[in-house]
Amino acid sequence: QVQLVESGGGLVQAGGSLRLSCAASGRIFSINYMGWYRQAPGKEREWVAGIRSASSTDYADSVKGRFTISRDNAKNTVYLQMNSLKPEDTAVYYCNARLLNSAYDLETYHWGQGTQVTVSS
Repeated sequence: QVQLVESGGGLVQAGGSLRLSCAASGRIFSINYMGWYRQAPGKEREWVAGIRSASSTDYADSVKGRFTISRDNAKNTVYLQMNSLKPEDTAVYYCNARLLNSAYDLETYHWGQGTQVTVSS
């Protein structure tokens, strides 16, 4: 019923930038929260950044000052601008959305398929 499609990953040198996008589609009444997580090989998935409907944002300490999350409510899309990338930022990045399918439904959680970000030293 709901799909999250990420794009924008790739290979970049250390110090470079990438911009990730995640578009939500399907049966959506409202989106309460959108966020980005990442999972490096052999590690658990970790939260990176999040944005609420009031445009309040939060960041993990490891990316604060380098990454910026934003959203376009009209397009149900969230972005992650990643600057000053480091090799330790290498991971599969996943989009997450917490939304209502209708005014009468409970909040549901949805994940995208992930996009690979590789930062070379």
